Amino acid sequence: MKILLVEDNRELSSWLTRLLTQSGYAIEQAQSGEDAIHLLRTQTYDAILLDLTLPGIQGQAVLKNLRSKNNAVPVLIISALDSLSDVIEHLNLGADDYLAKPFDIQELEARLRSLLRRSSGQINPVMTCGGIMYDSNSKQFFSHGHVLSLTPREHAVLEALIRKAGKTVSKKELTDGLFTLNDTVTPKALEIYILRLRKKIETSGAQIITLRGLGYMLTYVAPE
Repeated sequence: MKILLVEDNRELSSWLTRLLTQSGYAIEQAQSGEDAIHLLRTQTYDAILLDLTLPGIQGQAVLKNLRSKNNAVPVLIISALDSLSDVIEHLNLGADDYLAKPFDIQELEARLRSLLRRSSGQINPVMTCGGIMYDSNSKQFFSHGHVLSLTPREHAVLEALIRKAGKTVSKKELTDGLFTLNDTVTPKALEIYILRLRKKIETSGAQIITLRGLGYMLTYVAPE
């Protein structure tokens, strides 16, 4: 899942990026409101972590700009402004959640997982397809009860597919969730991850089907 982190405090931004990357998220950073608006014009994200006190264009203006374009990406505000009136104001402007600084990284991740579940239509943190089970709280995949050993990018691809199990996920959507602007992407990179995943889940009863010209679908195939 690709997250846009809008935070002008470079030390905090680096710390959050490191921890969230370790948890399997692809993080892109913006240090100003202008940078955030530019990225949101050209890139797609699964969620935004938005500070309010930014140089130049403030976080509130970024939020207003986003919602004025009917962009429904989940927004979690992270701010030192913690009065009840600040929280209510920004929730009314279209923010999905509000977390006051300083915060615990575990609470941030729990709120982020909740936003991502809601935005993808998932209520239960545990998702299944055939013999595959994904626990979005522990961020672990299981096949018939055994932990699946996956690289971070294999994990990201399979997570995107199981969140929409039975539905087509386009190559662009998968690639956008996998790679940041700083990554070097080869044309065959996604196909390589799909091939590896097919081998790792071949005994699970779930299959990754290629829909030519459309993308991929994770689905359960009943044994004959």
